[in-house]
Amino acid sequence: MDQSVKVASSLIMIPVDWLLANSISIISALLVLVLGWYLARTASRLIEKTMPRAYGVDKNFVPLLSQVARYGILVFAIITALSMIGVASTSIYAALAAAGLAIALALQNTLSNIAAGIMLILLRPIAIGEFITGNGVAGVVVEIGLFGTRLRSSNGLYVFTPNQQLWTSAITNHSREPRRRIDVNVSIPDSLDIAKARKILLRVATADKRVLVDPLPNVHVDSFSGSTVAMQLRAWVATPDYLATLYSLTEESKIALTRELNAEANHQIAVAPDPNVPSPETN
Repeated sequence: MDQSVKVASSLIMIPVDWLLANSISIISALLVLVLGWYLARTASRLIEKTMPRAYGVDKNFVPLLSQVARYGILVFAIITALSMIGVASTSIYAALAAAGLAIALALQNTLSNIAAGIMLILLRPIAIGEFITGNGVAGVVVEIGLFGTRLRSSNGLYVFTPNQQLWTSAITNHSREPRRRIDVNVSIPDSLDIAKARKILLRVATADKRVLVDPLPNVHVDSFSGSTVAMQLRAWVATPDYLATLYSLTEESKIALTRELNAEANHQIAVAPDPNVPSPETN
């Protein structure tokens, strides 16, 4: 019994002796980890705040550079700490290689998101501040990160989508082009004067200073259905003016048609933005 107690005591003392013998190295390694965590966070924030202003770095690159710096410093701190407590650097690199291979196999989708994020930044189909739709999501781009893209929807919701889903789908950028076309659908009874309705709509469009003169606004008959004539007003505006002008032309067209056409048929006049053309918020 005494012999077994002695064996157990000696086994317990082995890690204790090791801890006592390497206490300075262990404390130093812990300090390196704490310092590495602090430096990683500080460097990440510093890159986000200063690089766009001081070095003229494209704002789309900043989130990616920030995350790369953060994780790079953390990995370096962990390797340094392990070396300080006696783990051979060759063993660390071999373990990292094996772990990297295992992670690559297990997290293929995650690595695809990283590659897709890099491609989104390099080819720039989207940029921070632009309103986009793609793969069922829509919103203003807030950040293009290492793994996913953060959006803010037009009603203020937080939207996060993996980079791979955006990269492999068709992206519609509503803010990239300098001008956009407004389409307003108008439905009137065929008993009313189509030519007069066209003149009214053109007058409403040309009276709005936000409507461009090149190309000129136009009104055409889109279709006939029973006793109804479907017309469409088309006008071009600068992209930042798109949404406000769309709402204004829709309202003014209805008011003008109601006021100047046959009063008995006013309840049959319908004016609405073209449902086939989305009208998101734009910057």
